[in-house]
Amino acid sequence: MLLAAAVLFFNACTNKKADIDALTSKASVQEDRATGVTIIYSKGGSVESRLFAKTFIRNEVAKPPYVDLKDGLKAEFYGDSLHLTNTLTAGTGRWYESEGNIILRDSVKVINDKGEMLNTDELVWNEKLKEFYTDKPVKITTATQIISGIGMESNQDFSWYRIKNITGAVAVEKSSLPE
Repeated sequence: MLLAAAVLFFNACTNKKADIDALTSKASVQEDRATGVTIIYSKGGSVESRLFAKTFIRNEVAKPPYVDLKDGLKAEFYGDSLHLTNTLTAGTGRWYESEGNIILRDSVKVINDKGEMLNTDELVWNEKLKEFYTDKPVKITTATQIISGIGMESNQDFSWYRIKNITGAVAVEKSSLPE
């Protein structure tokens, strides 16, 4: 009876090597993880932007260090008096904090305060220059037209933009555009 209890006890206290390796691997040790993260950027006491990320994974050991923003993210950009100038959403992002770049991917959408909308698969936000740019296909929808092209640059509030290679522009009735 004592032998049976000892065998059960020792079997119950063992861990699989794969489980231990997963918890102590180099990748998991160098990463900080969080869910439901909100980051507020301010300068001189004035809020410039807010970033919401469902999954936040920081890797400070990588060369260069980065933060992965996964499972959907949203950013809001503000002007004077906390006026919301534009909203950005994307499926994923990778933030190179030391370089000041965030690479956004997967159904990237930017909507400015005039209701103009940018859609692309990849967009880079340079937080130091306060600019967006991409070399990927883009579609910009305004109140009167839909413009398609390859490559684009814009200011941070998306009030000014330039498409590098326009592939099509279509004037449309305002009533036929999605709300």
